[in-house]
Parts: sequence; C-alpha cells; structure tokens
Amino acid sequence: MGAESGPRRSPKIEDFLETPTRRLADWHWLWTGNHAFPIRSHRGFLGRLLVSIKRLLRPLVKTPQNDLWERQRVFNTVLLEHLMDLERRALDERHEHRVRHLEAFMDEGLKEVMGHNDALFARVDQKMDRYRRQSSQLVTSLGAALALVEQTGATTPALEPLVRSREELSYLELEQRYRGTGDDIEERLSVYLEVLSGQEPILDLGCGRGESLELFERQGWAAEGVDGSAEMVEQCRKKGLHAHEGDLFDHLAAAQPESLGAIVSFHVIEHLPVETLDRLVRLAFRALRPGGILILETPNPLSVVVAARNFWLDPTHRRPVHPETLRLFYELAGFEAIEFLPLRPFAAQDRLPELNLQGLAPEQRDLADRFNRLRDRLDDVLFGDQDYALIGRRGK
Repeated sequence: MGAESGPRRSPKIEDFLETPTRRLADWHWLWTGNHAFPIRSHRGFLGRLLVSIKRLLRPLVKTPQNDLWERQRVFNTVLLEHLMDLERRALDERHEHRVRHLEAFMDEGLKEVMGHNDALFARVDQKMDRYRRQSSQLVTSLGAALALVEQTGATTPALEPLVRSREELSYLELEQRYRGTGDDIEERLSVYLEVLSGQEPILDLGCGRGESLELFERQGWAAEGVDGSAEMVEQCRKKGLHAHEGDLFDHLAAAQPESLGAIVSFHVIEHLPVETLDRLVRLAFRALRPGGILILETPNPLSVVVAARNFWLDPTHRRPVHPETLRLFYELAGFEAIEFLPLRPFAAQDRLPELNLQGLAPEQRDLADRFNRLRDRLDDVLFGDQDYALIGRRGK
C-alpha cells in the first residue's frame, strides 16, 4: 500500500505497463479518468493483422459490458480513495510521532543545558562570594594597618593617596546606603527645573555621583560639576558628564566674574566649616551674572528629628545650617528675592497620630480639636520637612 519514493509528477499510461506503478495517486488518476490501455503491436504481417482485429472487436466487446465496467471503475475509485486516506493518516501519524519525539528531545536537551547553566552560575556565585570575602578582608586589614600608621604619626606622602582612597571608599558606601538611589535623588531635584530653566551655564558644587548633571543634560542644558572626591568624579566621567576634581572654593575663585547663570549645591554646605560658608556665598555672587541664581540645599535643623538624629548618620557632617543664618549670608553678599523652600516632608505614618473627630460626642469634640491643634504644633517641631533650600537671585 505504500507509495513509491521520488518527486511528484503527472502520471502516464506507460507507468502501468511492464512494471506497474506503486503510486496510489496514479491509479486514482487512471480509474477516475477512465483511461484506456493501448493495444500492443506485434511484428510481421500477422501481428499487424491481429492488432487491427483487436481494434475492430474492442467496441463490440466493451459496449455490452459498460454497466459492469462502470461499477468496477467506481468500486476501484472508492477503494483507492480509502487506501489514499489510510496512507495520509499513516503519514500524519508518523509526522506527529516525529514531532513529539523532537519536542521530547529538545525538552530533554533544554533541561540538560539549563542544568549545566545552573551549575555554572552556582560555581560563578561561589567564586564571586569568595572574591567578595577576600576583598572585604583585604579592605579591613588595610584599614586597620592605616589606622595604626595614623595613630603613630608615621604617615608619609607616599601613603596619603592610599589613606584618601580608603576614606573615599568609606564615604561612597555611606552615600549608597543613606542618600538614596540615583532615581530617588533625580526625582527630588526635579523641583528645581522650572527656576533653573534658561539659567545656563550651570555649575554644581559637590556634584557627587552626578545625578543633577544627568538631569540637566537631559534638559539640554550646559552644566559642569566639581567635587573633591576622585572616585565621584570618575563615576561622573564614565557617564559622559563634565566633572572636575578639585576644591570648591578654588574652582569658584577661578571662575570669570559674571560668567555663570546658576550655581547649585546639594547637601554640601553642612560638610563645610561654618566660617567658610559666608565666603562660599560671596564667591558665588561674584561668579554669577546679573539675574543669576544660587541654590543651596541642606538638611533642615528646624526639625528636631533631623537635627538630633538623622543629621548625624553621616560622620562627615560638621553642624546643621540654620536657614536664617544662611539667609543672612545671602543678604550680606547682595542676593535679592531670597526664597525659603521646604523639602521632603516626613511620611504621614512616621508622624504623630491625629484624633478622628467623627463619631465623638459634642462635649468631647472641642477637647479633641484642641488636642489636634497642639499635636500639629508639636508635630511640626519634631518632624516638619527633612531638607530645605535657599534660592537667591543676583540683582540686575
């Protein structure tokens, strides 16, 4: 019942002579088309005579048998169609079996590959853990050795870069742990976009990891930063930002008078000695053109929680800067239209709870209302806003 192999082609009568074809489709063509076999020729005169007699007798023999012939032809056609259907089913089953076998093979292979990958990643994780432990041990051993050298006063110029590198590493870890992610900081800084629009070029004093510079670059603004940490500046440069390593005061003093449109500094002034803060504001005034803006952001000491607790998480903080003290420095330097901007209020769940007046009896509601007003005053002193900024403009 199987079909012959080879490419498909149109059947011919010759396919059924000598060695008959094994293609069911060819036999179906023969019977549905009612194709007649040729009368074979014979050699010699008698052969040709015999062929002529067969041709004369064929219609006489075939006509009485037309009904029987037609039934036989229909039967053969139906039988062939049934056989062809069985053949197609068998072929489909073979294909389906092959597909299932291929799927099973691929699934098994994929599981094996994933198993190898899992084992490979497990080994990589083990090596990374070992390297992290070794690096941590090396850093701690180095820190202990440097502490001993510093204690004995034997620090040499050759060791100073190593001491500074360890300090920068420590501060970088502190920044990553408590300052927040880059996305968090950029979201906080977006409050300044409106006031800084059109104030190019912008200088960021203490640019750190470059969050503000990235934000300004996306606005298409010309901006550059300066920071005393080589590690921070290197991170900025890897992002393609314009940053310089150096002293903030030296950089400001070297700026051309009235050459900048804005100077910003976020969480830097609390790291400076208080006697230098006034000088920073005056140098900024000198570098700003008329209409230029100075923005200094710092933790808010008007919040007891910030001043007494959160501020001291960073050991490099010197002292909180009161907004009125900073305002005085702005005024003495010549800034006008000075604006106090409270930032980052504490979340409601972190503040003092408030009494719900609904459902209270009238005689209790007045007492509860007075309690809530007292709560508001106390809550504002204890919590308030975590940061503030002072925005000053140089007169035109």
